[in-house]
Amino acid sequence: MHLPDGIVPVEFALAGYAASGVLTALALSQLNRQPDPRAAIPRAAMLTTVFFAAALVAIPVPPTSVHLMLSGLMGVMLGWFAMPAIMVGLFLQAVLFGHGGLTTLGLNGVIVGLPALLAFGFWQLAGRRWPDMAALVAGSGAVVLGLAVFAAIVLAGLPVALDSGAESLAIRAFLLAHLPLVLAEGVIVLALMRVLRRVEPGLVPHV
Repeated sequence: MHLPDGIVPVEFALAGYAASGVLTALALSQLNRQPDPRAAIPRAAMLTTVFFAAALVAIPVPPTSVHLMLSGLMGVMLGWFAMPAIMVGLFLQAVLFGHGGLTTLGLNGVIVGLPALLAFGFWQLAGRRWPDMAALVAGSGAVVLGLAVFAAIVLAGLPVALDSGAESLAIRAFLLAHLPLVLAEGVIVLALMRVLRRVEPGLVPHV
């Protein structure tokens, strides 16, 4: 679910860079307030690798294909580190494999990064008291929010000359194809949190 180059107006691309820049700056400022900002770098590097690789595996779901977003997982596991980690992963995907685009890198950062930060916030609020529910909602909810942001950007950026009805139908089909992903990513975060709580509770983050 990456926006490629040329699909949105220039002003949208610039706004995306501004928004993702603000989110990244906020995340870095929060990280600098931690006692040891570098402590999470190994975990961030590992999960950035997982995020980078998982998004490159396309799964055919007619009439389109889908790939894992992992924004909920990144948010829950990395907290504020999720935003810079996601930006690094998206940049490498665009440069090395043409997955997404450089002009739309900022917008893609918002599509994936904003849900990750909100998943982190929800996990912080509910993860200690209702860990299973919080993990499931963080994973699935991040995908739903990412889809909503993606659809809003595409619909808002459509040229007037295009058939808006046909484009809206195409986007609805695209969103419906991602419904299995909503459940799958919730289950992924839930399963990982359960395993960590049983095997190494000290690795369960931010609660």
